Amino acid sequence: MTFETDGRQPARTRPAQLRRLLDGPDPVLAPGAYDALSARIVAAAGFPAVYMTGYGASAGLLGRPDVGLLSAAEMVDNARRIVLAVAQPVIADADTGYGNALNVRRTVQSYENAGVAGIHIEDQVTPKKCGHMEDKQLISASEMVQKLRAAVEARRDPDFVIIARTDARAVEGVEAAIERGHRYCEAGADVIFVEAPQTETEIELVAGSFDVPLLFNWADSGKSPLLPVERLAELGYRLIIYPVSTLFAATKAMMGVVAEIRGSGTTHAYQDRMMQFADFNRFIGLPEIQQLEREYTATA
Repeated sequence: MTFETDGRQPARTRPAQLRRLLDGPDPVLAPGAYDALSARIVAAAGFPAVYMTGYGASAGLLGRPDVGLLSAAEMVDNARRIVLAVAQPVIADADTGYGNALNVRRTVQSYENAGVAGIHIEDQVTPKKCGHMEDKQLISASEMVQKLRAAVEARRDPDFVIIARTDARAVEGVEAAIERGHRYCEAGADVIFVEAPQTETEIELVAGSFDVPLLFNWADSGKSPLLPVERLAELGYRLIIYPVSTLFAATKAMMGVVAEIRGSGTTHAYQDRMMQFADFNRFIGLPEIQQLEREYTATA
């Protein structure tokens, strides 16, 4: 099945595109998108990849925290809409894989069918929690290895990127997290994601412990220090995701404008911080739709 965006970029080619980006000279910066509109904003800013954030998806779809409330079907459906909205490769949060190794097989194939270029799977118990929350629990490293084996064997496109995330730093310490990362690499993971190192020294230790591509999670106001991108690149991090930046900025902006409406009954004070009607319509593709309407009307 072929999935195409408005720009007619087949989604089936995007796993290979993501691989090329990861093999390139610079780290891949992928801001988080929680819906199709935020994905279009990320794409329009010129980023080479888009990250579908599970934290943001839970907030956007349910208005609830990232504690494993969304089902696999809901996450895949959200990912499909994001893929259709942009031409860039989409990397998606796949939580714990939504079950055991057999469930992981179906999860991988569902995301792949949705046109996603890569996913990350974590080693928390189900239901999971956001990686920067407290009181997380882990499955055994052996069970996670089997999940990753299932993920690798289930993908139909060998370029589809499997990212192994470990949340062991918060539970067992950074050395244990690194040990798990090595086991996950041996199981076939393409990228290793050690979640929430808590100091610059730990970030450096993780970077120096692997010869495979590494992911750094730029979680605003989370547990990890936010080093300059140049330093992360120097350390060898190949993929940097920004899962909550767009969500937090949009939420604060919306809270501000509704407070203004509540207080004054107008939006006059916010006009310079809002898009105009015509500008927004252009941004979301109304001219293209109008052109199609004219073409189809002319040939009717």
